[in-house]
Amino acid sequence: MNDRYDAGDAGYGAVPYEIVGYDEYGRPVYQQVPAEQPPQAPQTAYDPYAQQQGYGYDPYAAGRQPASPYDPGHQQPAYDAYDSYAPYGSQTPYDPYATGAGTGTATGPQDGTGYDPYGQTASGGRQHLVAEQTAYIPQQAAPAEESPAAEDGPAAGETGPGPAAPDYRTEQFAFVEEPDGDSEDVIDWLKFTENRTERREEARRRARSRLIALLVVLALVAVGGAGYLWYAGKLPGLSSSGGSDGTATAVTAQKRDVLVVHLHNTAKGGTSTALLVDNTTTKQGTTVLLPNSLALTGDDGSTTTLAKSVDDDGTSGTRDQLDTVLGTSIQGTWRLDTPYLQNLVDLVGNIEIDTDTDVPDPDAKKKGAAPLVHRGQDQTLSGKMAVAYATHRASGESENAQLQRFGQVMQGVLRKMPSDPASATTTVQTLAQILDPPLTDKDLGTFLARLADLAKSGGYRTALLPVRPDGTLSAGTSDSVVKGVLGGTAKSPDAGSAVRVSVENATGVKDDTEKARVVLLNGGFTFLEGGSASGTEAASKVTYADAADRAKATEVAKTLGLPAGSVTKGTVSSGADVSVVLGRDYQPSSS
Repeated sequence: MNDRYDAGDAGYGAVPYEIVGYDEYGRPVYQQVPAEQPPQAPQTAYDPYAQQQGYGYDPYAAGRQPASPYDPGHQQPAYDAYDSYAPYGSQTPYDPYATGAGTGTATGPQDGTGYDPYGQTASGGRQHLVAEQTAYIPQQAAPAEESPAAEDGPAAGETGPGPAAPDYRTEQFAFVEEPDGDSEDVIDWLKFTENRTERREEARRRARSRLIALLVVLALVAVGGAGYLWYAGKLPGLSSSGGSDGTATAVTAQKRDVLVVHLHNTAKGGTSTALLVDNTTTKQGTTVLLPNSLALTGDDGSTTTLAKSVDDDGTSGTRDQLDTVLGTSIQGTWRLDTPYLQNLVDLVGNIEIDTDTDVPDPDAKKKGAAPLVHRGQDQTLSGKMAVAYATHRASGESENAQLQRFGQVMQGVLRKMPSDPASATTTVQTLAQILDPPLTDKDLGTFLARLADLAKSGGYRTALLPVRPDGTLSAGTSDSVVKGVLGGTAKSPDAGSAVRVSVENATGVKDDTEKARVVLLNGGFTFLEGGSASGTEAASKVTYADAADRAKATEVAKTLGLPAGSVTKGTVSSGADVSVVLGRDYQPSSS
């Protein structure tokens, strides 16, 4: 039992060992003999060959193996290959489940014995350890440190009394109810899943938004295309009956502001009428000149003329009758007497127009005086000159010639009007003119400012409404103005509703025919041109064919200023109800 073994014989140096007993297989168990030297602090030495020594190696022994041969002065407990494998010479036995046996830590049993996978004690055979059924999760052992508890275990070669009941405490284990590292992984997975779900939902929302936006764009394109086709008159089933090219539909769809202006000649009498049109769609302004012979329908359903309507029915009645005949919508009426026209031209600072004739001074004391207005281009006209030119009608001239001059003056005034609505309103207010309701100073000023802007930019023109001798409108001659400019439809009253008067001139004065025509049209009659006789007649004649037309013939004679004795029954011209032959006794009206 006290036999010694010198490790020097094996080439490891003079480190003595002695046999302290035998294991169950009869193999000796060695123990290092402590050397007689001063005690030293425990050291941990690395022995790469500690596992490979074949001396006294017993894989089933419960004893402790010799410590590292490189530390002759320090005694370490032996190790069991299945219990306390310590590859780096640590004094802490190897614990594969990190229970920290013998280290004094709070993670495993503290009974001072190493881990024995077969439940063996230091003294003998295998004894199976029945594990507790309580589920636990072992925690990572604390780093092994040198601790006094490690030295309190049994010395090398000693045997324990047998398996003892393990002293487990609650703080040595982490139960599954407590949070651990795995819970962080679960949370991360849940976050990942939630984020992925949110991304999918966001992608769906974006897809729905794009789809809705696409549908809205397609709807707008469809509506815009349909609107364009409707505007251009190319939409099937909605084309105007006026033409197959769709032009009429496009024209009627345009927006216009229309104002009617009546120029009253307070000195000589008579009126001149024009429509001021602002096409806000095409940015085009137009002055439409309306002849006084234009046939209208009176309030009682009878046929009348524009001139007679202005004198008898006033502004509102005439405006309604024009709407009926022209198929337009007039927003207001501007009565412009010649004194106000003169003031207006002076306020805007004179006008420049191209004059077509010399105009005499109406205030001249003697004949042969210098003309007030000279014929020529870019003539500057003051207020008085503008009024004289706008109302001038030379001997033998048609009414349309004077109407054209009125149109020139109106366009010249618009070119000099301020384009700013506020300034134009101030100009209108300065006139101190009483306007017919519902037209106000602000409305008229704003309207004239828009037309002034078009006149200055070249987007303005003047057009004459063509009418037949009887005052009616023909589809062919009026479409360009009624439909193209006004966007309306000609609806002249039935020519048969008015008394048709044929006039033959036998006075020897060519201008008497035109004067008689104006008088008859203003009287509500339909004028028919009868030409001029080859000679002259001393007395005028008014003839009717049917006794029912006697009263009509008497009314015609009265209108022309002829005596009642001139009315006789006889043959009338074709297509006429009453025939008139003007003789030298005819005295035309000064108007």
